Amino acid sequence: MKYKWIWAACIFIAGCSVKGNAPNERSLPELPILQVSLKDTLLHQDYVASIEAIKNVEIRTRVKGFLNKIYVDEGDIVKKGQPLFQLDEQEFEIALSKARANTNHARAEAKTAEVEMHRVRGLLAKQVVAATELDMAEARLKATEAKVEEAIAAQKKAEINLSYTFIRSPFDGIINRIPFKTGSVLDEGALLTTISDNHEVYAYFNVSESEYLQYRKTDVNERNTRVALQLADASHYPFMGNIETVEGEFDESTGSIAFRAKFPNPSRLLKHGASGKVRLTTEVHQALIIPQKSVFEIQDKSYVFLVNPENTVRMHAVRPQTRVAQYYIIEDGLKEGDRIVYEGIQNLREGERIQPMSLQNQ
Repeated sequence: MKYKWIWAACIFIAGCSVKGNAPNERSLPELPILQVSLKDTLLHQDYVASIEAIKNVEIRTRVKGFLNKIYVDEGDIVKKGQPLFQLDEQEFEIALSKARANTNHARAEAKTAEVEMHRVRGLLAKQVVAATELDMAEARLKATEAKVEEAIAAQKKAEINLSYTFIRSPFDGIINRIPFKTGSVLDEGALLTTISDNHEVYAYFNVSESEYLQYRKTDVNERNTRVALQLADASHYPFMGNIETVEGEFDESTGSIAFRAKFPNPSRLLKHGASGKVRLTTEVHQALIIPQKSVFEIQDKSYVFLVNPENTVRMHAVRPQTRVAQYYIIEDGLKEGDRIVYEGIQNLREGERIQPMSLQNQ
């Protein structure tokens, strides 16, 4: 019985020894591997965009008065010169009549002063009056002429104020919200509505300083200015736009600069104040492109995990040229045919052995 227990213990110890020393390939981490290659590709970069009409103007009152008539409704499409609003004009007509009367009175005074000056001049020629009398007559004439000019200016102002009571559309466009109703008392400068000319629209989007520099360094003939637009419901706008201009300075808080693209809007689908995403497509020729998820940074330097033929990984420094969307274009540090860890780099250690999984169509 004693020998049977010894034999069982030897079997157990031997079994444990075999299990502890045998290599177990299944314990190696399985990670996807990407083989680096040169390729031509199209890279898409999306930017949040704000959409604005090419013209969006506030229609405000220029005089104080009662809102007498409203000729349009919210959402109406109007033509240039079309009547929009009318203020009560009675007070302004009275003011204009008074200004015209003042003008006529001033002209009559000027005529009287002119006749008086000619009379004094004749008397002076006969040496009936002194020369100072003529000087005074000429001064009175100049004073009355100044009054005439003042009266004419007041009359023109009254005419202009009267014209301000009838408000027309400054250009073709769409009427927006009308906050006041007929009979409202309006102060000078009150906002009646806004009108938008959106047969074409601007899309403003911000890009980083590095992306801006890359854009400007590209030859003008090779620079891609065509952009697409994705609407808020994730649908694609059927018309392409063109980048027209770039703002003059960077935003200090974000370090970005605004680009402006123009899109046609024949169906008036796009409205002032809408939002969307501008998609910029970049053609890249014979470039080493790797995913952003394959790269990690240590002390402002970029690294990847390079995989050798024995499937052992080691940290390898790379220098990205630029980042486009979720990819890096590598300027230095990799060559065609190198194998790198595609993802799952967070838990890897230098010199660790892995079990690679190939990626298709990457």
